[in-house]
Amino acid sequence: MTIIAAADGSALGNPGPAGWAWYVDDSCWRAGGWPHGTNNQGELMAVLDLFRSTAHVPEEDLLILCDSQYVINCISKWMPGWKRKGWRKADGKPVLNVDLLKDIDQAIVGRKYKFEWVKGHAGHDLNEAADERARAAATAYQQGVAHRSGPGFPGAPGLGDAKERDQAQLQSAPLEQTRSRAAEPVVARAAAASSGSANVPGATVGSAPSKAERSTRPHFEPTLFGEAGIFGQPDLFSELEDASTQELSAEETVLALERELLRPDVRADIGRIGVLLHPDFAEIGSSGRFWTRDAMMMALEEEPGEPTDLELLSADRLSENTILLNYRSLAHTGSALRSSVWMLDRGQWRLRFHQGTLES
Repeated sequence: MTIIAAADGSALGNPGPAGWAWYVDDSCWRAGGWPHGTNNQGELMAVLDLFRSTAHVPEEDLLILCDSQYVINCISKWMPGWKRKGWRKADGKPVLNVDLLKDIDQAIVGRKYKFEWVKGHAGHDLNEAADERARAAATAYQQGVAHRSGPGFPGAPGLGDAKERDQAQLQSAPLEQTRSRAAEPVVARAAAASSGSANVPGATVGSAPSKAERSTRPHFEPTLFGEAGIFGQPDLFSELEDASTQELSAEETVLALERELLRPDVRADIGRIGVLLHPDFAEIGSSGRFWTRDAMMMALEEEPGEPTDLELLSADRLSENTILLNYRSLAHTGSALRSSVWMLDRGQWRLRFHQGTLES
């Protein structure tokens, strides 16, 4: 028999109040969370708890439905190499969420499992059920109320109170790295970006690391983030810490957000990018390559790019909910002409399409 379960995570603000959940059916599911965490931590914790909750039936195959390619790639592709390098990435930087990954590495020993990617927020019944429970847990922590932890897996030995276990799981995690960004309102970030402060060093996936961990490697194609493979999805509909943009017009807000995207630290902050990029984001690079949202987000971690300035050419309101920016980007490696289409999505401006062309 194969156990089919969806696993999902949610973070309100990313980082912010966070939740996780796995779901088989209404009589078999679990959920938990933390007062402060990231979407990726929620996704990983959901998978970890699923393995732990089914550890008493190791002979059963486990099919895990997951909308995070980050999680799938971490477990299915990258962990063996990270372990050989002492849990460090190819560039020598420490792997993020390493405590959760180490626990997953132990939990999967002897297990027969397979991951299947499903598109999030697309009506998949099991994924929607897991997402609903993960978000409910995150919302409960946001509001300071109790959350439903679920019935668990039949026959599973007691794993302890979900709240206590979750807190212990992240007890040694470097959450102070994520708090610094969560405490900064989006309007303040947008205002700083619009003033042209682009010379901020980069960060790594999942949280805002220390300055020593950041880099500003150049990119050579006028894409937002560079060239790389597929990466995982943070919460596509994360709530912003401060959604008020009354101080800025729509055009000014979009321009400020575009400037923010040109900063290496923002491009490398997967939580922030998960808010700024539209779920259906796409890009056509100067090489003719078509970039998906996931491919672009993967490129963030390995190649956040160099500090880039912006020379606005035009800002056109195509409709009430759509703005087109045309501008010239200026960096040490050269200049490029760029076009960005921003769309208002559930009250937040998000980048829907981008195209860049190198200037000779």
